[in-house]
Amino acid sequence: MSFHWESTVIAIIAFALLYWLLNKYAFGPLFGVMEKRRQLVNEEIEAAEASRREAERQLAEQKRALEEARKEAQEIIESARRTSQKQADEIIQAAREEANRLKNEAIREIQNEKNNAIAALRRQVSGLSVQIASKILEKQVDGKAHEQLVDQYLREVGKTS
Repeated sequence: MSFHWESTVIAIIAFALLYWLLNKYAFGPLFGVMEKRRQLVNEEIEAAEASRREAERQLAEQKRALEEARKEAQEIIESARRTSQKQADEIIQAAREEANRLKNEAIREIQNEKNNAIAALRRQVSGLSVQIASKILEKQVDGKAHEQLVDQYLREVGKTS
C-alpha cells in the first residue's frame, strides 16, 4: 500500500465540494427547520409560562373570593347573632314591662279593695257606733250629728292605729 497524493487531493477537493453543496442546499434548510423548531419550542415554553402565571392569578383570585365569602358568611352569622340577641333582649324587656304593668295593676287593685274594705268597715263601725251611742244616750241622733260623731270616732281610731 502506497500513499498516493493525487487521491488525497481529489478526496479533499471532493469533500470541500460536497461540504459546499451540503452547506448551500441541505444545511441551510435543515438549520432553518431546526431554527423554526427552536422558535416553536420557545413559543410553547412562553405560552406554558403565561398559562402558569394565569393559573396562579386565577388561583389567587379564587382564594381572595373564597376569603371574602368566608368573611361575608362570618358577618352574616355575626349579624344574625346580634339580631337574635337584640330580639331576645327586646322580648325580655317587654316581659319585664308587662310584669311591672301587671304588678302595678295588682297593687292598684289591692289598694282599691283595701280602700273599699276600709270604707265598708267605716260604714259598719259608724252604724254600730251610732246605735251604741243612741242606746246609751237613748235619744235619736240626726244625720249631721251622726257624721260628726263618726268622723270624731274615726280620727280617734286612726290615731291609735
